[in-house]
Amino acid sequence: MTDSTHAAPAQPSSNPVLRDVLRYGLILAGVIAVVGMLLGGLFAGWIGVTSALIGTAMAAVFLSITALSILIANRFIGSDLFVGLFFGIVLGGWIVKFVLFLVLAILLRDQPWINPVVLFLSLIAGVIGSLVVDMIVVFRSRVPYASDVTLPGEKR
Repeated sequence: MTDSTHAAPAQPSSNPVLRDVLRYGLILAGVIAVVGMLLGGLFAGWIGVTSALIGTAMAAVFLSITALSILIANRFIGSDLFVGLFFGIVLGGWIVKFVLFLVLAILLRDQPWINPVVLFLSLIAGVIGSLVVDMIVVFRSRVPYASDVTLPGEKR
């Protein structure tokens, strides 16, 4: 018989939702990349194609960091330091995104092989699209409002 005090902690019910957000977000990024490359190529030539790919890749990376950081932080759910680790990992991910965005914005500024309009529109399409994906995945998930609660006297 297994001792329930030493059982592996259950993973939070948000994990499948975050995995779906990653999966559908990456599919959407692929669609945005194809459409962006077609339109960028049509209006700005090869520079537009390159800019669309870079903008879409930036959006996909930035938006994946949050979900990945939460999934990584959730691995420490059984630890006594879970709350501190969780917020440290998630906040660290946000700081990485912010610094990475600033570095890329400075490096890509005034590059002759970048069309700033196509890059910006691809990045914005990725951000808005990922927000729509997040909304749809969360609305379709069947997670109760109080999903990870153990009531007094209840065994997990």
